[in-house]
Amino acid sequence: MHQPILTAIGKELSVRSARAAKTGEGVLDESTFNTIEVDRLFDAVNHASTIAGQATLYRSLAQPLSSVEAIAAKQDALKELDSNPDLRARIEALVQHAAKYEAEFYRLMFGTFVGTFGDPKDKLDTGGYGHKTYREGTELMLGLVKGAHGLPVPESPYLRARLDALKVFGTTRSHALMKGPAYVTERAIKTKTEKWLLTPAIKFRPTLFKPRLIVLLVIAMGLFLYYAPLLGIARAAMPAVMVFLLPSFMLYGPIVGGFDRDSIIYPLRDGYRESRDVQQALEALGQIDELLSFHRYAQAFGGPTVLPKLLDSDRHVMVLEAVKNPILGKENAEYVPNDINLNGVKLTFITGPNGGGKTAFCKTVAQVQLLAQIGCYVPAERAQLSVADRIFYQVPESNTLADREGRFGTELQRTKAIFFASSPRSLVILDELAEGTTYQEKLEISHTILGGFYQVGNNTILVTHNYELAEQFHKGDIGLYRQAEFVHGSPTYRLVDGISRISHAHKVAQRIGFAKEHIEKHLVERGYRDEETTSPEEDASISD
Repeated sequence: MHQPILTAIGKELSVRSARAAKTGEGVLDESTFNTIEVDRLFDAVNHASTIAGQATLYRSLAQPLSSVEAIAAKQDALKELDSNPDLRARIEALVQHAAKYEAEFYRLMFGTFVGTFGDPKDKLDTGGYGHKTYREGTELMLGLVKGAHGLPVPESPYLRARLDALKVFGTTRSHALMKGPAYVTERAIKTKTEKWLLTPAIKFRPTLFKPRLIVLLVIAMGLFLYYAPLLGIARAAMPAVMVFLLPSFMLYGPIVGGFDRDSIIYPLRDGYRESRDVQQALEALGQIDELLSFHRYAQAFGGPTVLPKLLDSDRHVMVLEAVKNPILGKENAEYVPNDINLNGVKLTFITGPNGGGKTAFCKTVAQVQLLAQIGCYVPAERAQLSVADRIFYQVPESNTLADREGRFGTELQRTKAIFFASSPRSLVILDELAEGTTYQEKLEISHTILGGFYQVGNNTILVTHNYELAEQFHKGDIGLYRQAEFVHGSPTYRLVDGISRISHAHKVAQRIGFAKEHIEKHLVERGYRDEETTSPEEDASISD
């Protein structure tokens, strides 16, 4: 269940508070969330104007949709915004107005008002008694209601429902209190309609300037001066009396402001913070701003973007043409696109030397699937896919001192969890398998595991240097085979048909300065080895 946006933002104003589900309980688990770099994906897609919109977007990425109908509804809303520039501009104006007052709204919800002479210690603390913050903070919600009523009725049900939620807030008690006036009675703070005509009450206005109170004080002072002689105060003593009384007027601000803050503003804000009506209106704002963020991301990407065609399938399907990485491809005209067709494939092997773009492509596949399942545009010329019930991405993991099984056992536990949580509608990406054991055991166990995934029937992609494993399945005419293309030893970052049997490990070692010659040079320079000293290989040959 989604955490409410206002609660999720909290006193720290965090937009990244949402968490992925446990393995098997949601579309995305925490390990996959971290591996496919969802935080970076959020930074790339995030063009939201409001904190609520950013928190909504982050929550969507952490907890993506699994319903075709829900995703299609968001797509329809985006299509309407794209085809109706006037509607989009007016909705953007509504969101921009909200963004103007949003910071004060959260200060009202979570801040402390320390008075004229107080010392703010937290970033949400502020001087004064909260009157300005109350006026501007409530303007966020009042402006949303007013703006929603001024908009034409959208055709898409998703967008219409969000604007209706803002309009409905205008009929609630919280809105009536924000709009004012609010009345402080002996028992509670009431709206104008709740207060009985003859009930004694203090009318609250969010300002220190209280005209009626000031008039009463002036009248009281005048009466005092007029009747002072009758009270036995000599006229000659009046200057001394005034010197004593005038400083007492300096207490007007602390007394009146303190009463407003402690007896009215704090109780009102506590009610707003717990109000389901306020939460729903803020949710609607966040969801509207999220749609605008998707639209702006598509415009800012710098290449073709599309809303994927959603396929209704009992097995995972994905067909992408000229797809780019949603993060690395943004505003990067040089990024090399690729095609992939996973329709009915079930097993896909991606091989090739390091540095050829294998991992980047697999992350692209996972990130595109995730963007599709939050209703967003994806960076491709054409995209068709089904909704995945699970998205898994496994990478080699290091064990800790607490792990009794070692590296191999740690990885195998992760693979086991993925396997038992997968269904035919899942997308599973594995970056190598069965590390931390002998080569022969790795080959045998990997073959068994992949055979299991093949029987489940989901789309499983394996990134591997183990071409012998790929060839075993290729002999049985099982799977799709792609390799990273290299031309004259340099990567083109394209995936082409085939199984790569070459490795550029020595070139990588040379590039980073840790090849054989670098090691030998270091040993000689440090005096660990004379130039005439034999190497381990030479020692072995002498022994033979």
